[in-house]
Amino acid sequence: MTLYGISEAVPGPRWQALFESTWPAYRRWYLSEGDSARPDLLTAQAMLALHMPELVPTYERLVELTDGDEVAARMLTLWDPPAFLPSCSQAVLPGPDPVLCRNYDYDPDLWECTVYASALTGRRVIGTGDCLWGLLDGMNDAGLVVSLAFGGRPGSAPGFAIPLVVRYLLEVAETVAQARKLLAGLPVAMSYNLTLADSSGDAGTVFVAPGMAPEFRPARAATNHRGEVPEYPARADALRSRERLQALDSTLAGSPDASALAQSFLADPLYNDEYSRGFGTLYTALYRPAEGTVEYLWPDGRWRRGFDDPSDELTMVLEGR
Repeated sequence: MTLYGISEAVPGPRWQALFESTWPAYRRWYLSEGDSARPDLLTAQAMLALHMPELVPTYERLVELTDGDEVAARMLTLWDPPAFLPSCSQAVLPGPDPVLCRNYDYDPDLWECTVYASALTGRRVIGTGDCLWGLLDGMNDAGLVVSLAFGGRPGSAPGFAIPLVVRYLLEVAETVAQARKLLAGLPVAMSYNLTLADSSGDAGTVFVAPGMAPEFRPARAATNHRGEVPEYPARADALRSRERLQALDSTLAGSPDASALAQSFLADPLYNDEYSRGFGTLYTALYRPAEGTVEYLWPDGRWRRGFDDPSDELTMVLEGR
């Protein structure tokens, strides 16, 4: 696989090239349940303007770069999209120099393979790209870091795709407290665990789901179920969610440093290789907001990116079942 480190303050030629290369696949995904299953353009744009007004200028620029494609304009709002179920593990070491480490477990064919550094609203943000301008994980220059994992609860409802929620938090908030306040009024399409940390030492995990207020816990680790006891045990067992959370809690109890924490993510039971069923670790990301760096790790390689690094590429091989 080839990973693309894109450094582009505002959407321009690099984003347009990304769109042109990935749009056929994104279009198929967006319309996979039929055109009528997705919201009309006016509704989707109204929801974005209502809930994420700070992102509207960037959204309008993105639509321009698609030459005004109507389906793309709908999809880019990321309002009421098809289901999105990444199975991930994530943990933080809180403090004035926080560290967040996460594994992203998903289908290799559905990974965008981008690390995007930008300043869409004037604030520098870097993270793992998804859905063309959303983020699976990331940090901003204020020291806030956020990562997502599927929350285990089935079903969906009209709301935003979680990668755009992560993008929004990093563009607007500077602290965990501010991010929690933003989440309180933000409709989400599915259930997720968002693990956050900031430079004040605040950290924790927020469970978000359609039709309910976000639940904040001071938990420093999260996998793919809500809280300590899964609501849906069979689903949790299929993803070894409890086993992975127990491993993370045990590692954190030993007061690891950043290197030891990262190494635990590269070993069983956190590292998964069942790529054929969409449950393989595509990357381990180690965020150090105080340094402004994120390091992508694999058993046989690593790649460091920062806010100011030029665009670059990395080719790597995933081996598994």
